[in-house]
Amino acid sequence: MTDDPMGRTRRYLSSLGLPERDLGTLPESGRRFPDGGQFRVEIPSVEGPAAFRAVLAAGREHGIRIHRISQGSGIMLQTDAEIEEMVALGAEHDVEVCLFVGPRASWDVGVQATAPSGAVVAGALRGADQLVYGIEDVVRAVGLGLRSVLVADAGQLWVLGRMKRSGVLPGDLILKSSVSLPAANPATARLLEDLGVTTINLPIDLTLPQVAAIRAAVDVPLDVYVEGADDFGGTVRYYEVPGLVRVAAPVHLKFTVRNAPGIYPSGRHLEAVALTTAQERVRRAAIGIAMLRRYYGTAVESTSSALLSRSQNGS
Repeated sequence: MTDDPMGRTRRYLSSLGLPERDLGTLPESGRRFPDGGQFRVEIPSVEGPAAFRAVLAAGREHGIRIHRISQGSGIMLQTDAEIEEMVALGAEHDVEVCLFVGPRASWDVGVQATAPSGAVVAGALRGADQLVYGIEDVVRAVGLGLRSVLVADAGQLWVLGRMKRSGVLPGDLILKSSVSLPAANPATARLLEDLGVTTINLPIDLTLPQVAAIRAAVDVPLDVYVEGADDFGGTVRYYEVPGLVRVAAPVHLKFTVRNAPGIYPSGRHLEAVALTTAQERVRRAAIGIAMLRRYYGTAVESTSSALLSRSQNGS
């Protein structure tokens, strides 16, 4: 039998510490969050303090622990008081608050991001001035107490990582890569980790073997949409939640809702929609965690039930 014609490339990837193929055997990840938990629950698109309070109330209603909320309208469209209020709510309820940097190509004067083939640059920062604006967004928010930012530009991640290492930014600042900066394979995920990313947002449509391959390449937590927004393809993957936890741990399970209007950039003019969709995201998360409890295999349950319980109780 002849050798695999792609064997040389596969062996080279292996020599770099990357998996040489997608992991169809779906190995269970042995990695964990520092407290031993396998998963966290993230509610995205929480646009301001009122929406954050709505998420907390919905979490109590559905008996679900929310570990992280993220926001998409950007730091630059929040007042100092609003950022400080969100940071205070997060500290009071032990919820990580992650805010998106404000500038991005899709809101700029350029036209490429609005073209059908140009949407790939939507989250990028255009030019040196906009890079400065994006860094200023982070510096301002950090000064107000924020310790988690959502970034969609690779150059900005590189700069922020160096600012952390040099002490210009706090060492405990979480750098979360956006789904708009797709880590669709193990090498790209490793690159983002090398740049200083501390949690990686995966594209919403990766298969379990593809997710497993990325997990084999990096140590940082992965962020995976269980339900994705329509403008990113609108996947609905609730029955895959047990598999996602098993192969991707430590993983943030993200829940948005399909058939919902876009709310970026948000504000008072969209507050009713922002509040109701935030509440529904928590309800969807409760459905996803119920799936996890119902179908997480007994063999895994016998060794991981305590971890699952601790994750739900927020430890």
